[in-house]
Amino acid sequence: MTKNVRVRFAPSPTGPLHIGGVRTALFNYLFAKKHNGTFVLRIEDTDQNRYVEGAEEYIINALNWCNIPYDEGPGKNEKFGPYRQSERKDLYKAYAEELIATNNAYYAFDTAEALDLHRKEHEQNGKTFIYNWHNRLKLTNSLSLTPEEVQEKLAAGEDYVIRFKSPQDETLHLKDMVRGHIKIDTNILDDKVLFKSDGMPTYHLANIVDDHLMEISHVIRGEEWLPSLALHYQLYQAFGWEAPEFAHLPLILKPTGKGKLSKRDGDKLGFPVFPLEWIDPKTNDVSRGYKEDGYFADAVINFLAFLGWNPGTEQELFSVDELVDAFDIARVNKAGARFDPDKIKWFNHHYMQEQNNDELAETFKAQQKELNDIDVNYVAMVVNLIKERATFVSDLWDLSHFFFEAPKTYDEKAYKKAIKDDTKALLEELTTVINTVEDVTTETLQNAIKGWITAKEIGFGKVMMPLRLALVGALQGPDVFDIMFMIGKQESIKRIENLAATI
Repeated sequence: MTKNVRVRFAPSPTGPLHIGGVRTALFNYLFAKKHNGTFVLRIEDTDQNRYVEGAEEYIINALNWCNIPYDEGPGKNEKFGPYRQSERKDLYKAYAEELIATNNAYYAFDTAEALDLHRKEHEQNGKTFIYNWHNRLKLTNSLSLTPEEVQEKLAAGEDYVIRFKSPQDETLHLKDMVRGHIKIDTNILDDKVLFKSDGMPTYHLANIVDDHLMEISHVIRGEEWLPSLALHYQLYQAFGWEAPEFAHLPLILKPTGKGKLSKRDGDKLGFPVFPLEWIDPKTNDVSRGYKEDGYFADAVINFLAFLGWNPGTEQELFSVDELVDAFDIARVNKAGARFDPDKIKWFNHHYMQEQNNDELAETFKAQQKELNDIDVNYVAMVVNLIKERATFVSDLWDLSHFFFEAPKTYDEKAYKKAIKDDTKALLEELTTVINTVEDVTTETLQNAIKGWITAKEIGFGKVMMPLRLALVGALQGPDVFDIMFMIGKQESIKRIENLAATI
């Protein structure tokens, strides 16, 4: 790729960043890094009515947690700043007026009431109202009014918007990096508003101007923006600017595969749709986040990378650096990608095994009050034994509580299965065998107990099942001899005696 690659992620600060937005940011990041380019964050806050306090900070924190930080943006390497559109609003009007001067846009003075009346008239006739070439001369705008009338309205301070003048009877041939060749009949396009009566640009004008001024080379965004592609191409043509290359990513679908994934789906099926927890500043409602639910950022990113893209190999587990090396925009799919909550758990389980035991122990200890007085090194040793069965740090206590406290009860089904007529006598003899072990290790305990079982010609299950039940309280957990070594010889004997006393 010869051109200097600059891509941008341009969210609106209207609430928490949806997981679909994270996927868009990720694909932009991967594309930029693959081509030694720049990943830009721009905050598109032209709609001040929908602005939500704390949303911009949330977006930045989410990108950082996901390990896809921006190279350039608010407060960071501001070569093309400012990066908030609300702080750039003074420059957009000049560009809108430039389009008027070149006959590519016009002032429209229609009131909301007048437009609503036209809309209802069309509906009564079974038609859809579209403000464009077929009716613009019948409406109140600078194309239908005389220049003097236009100046009078402007001088009087009448409200107006600036609309793009969509061409008639033309065919646009557009190219999309994901979808290929796209053909558009301009007769079906409406004259979109570019500049609003409140003095702010619409998304359509602002993003084109900013992409040009920030030298964006590739626009990689969600499929929902595909209907705007024709207008955006025409705006580049109208300004006489070179358009960036476009790629529209497939939708992320509900787990059923039908319809776009929403927060409601997550609430209903019990999984987050946001990277971080979000507390609504108006209602104080809390929305779950992947971080707070115990997911590792690497697992979330690895999972999201496969929503709409595949490497063309059997490999599924990728670090971020490996994703950068493997990423190819040509392998992004057109079809929507189904969100699978079980698959992201599968990824998290894998990344659990990759975690450093000492770091996991610190996190585990901080979450579990029962571990307050336990040496973190001992906790790390326990974690090493049981993490292969865990998906989340929150799973660790249920998998390991018997390393820290003796069973208070015994699983009923396990008790019936393990306890036989001769079990009590065998357990009493077993404590004697354990007492003979002087240099206690996993191996010495195993050799002594297995040697005794073999010499006595006892079935292994007759001893090992009640032994596990005594230590754990159930017929589960890691290797019995690892447990005995960890809790110590005397604690092991005490637990065996506790079980024998119930028989």
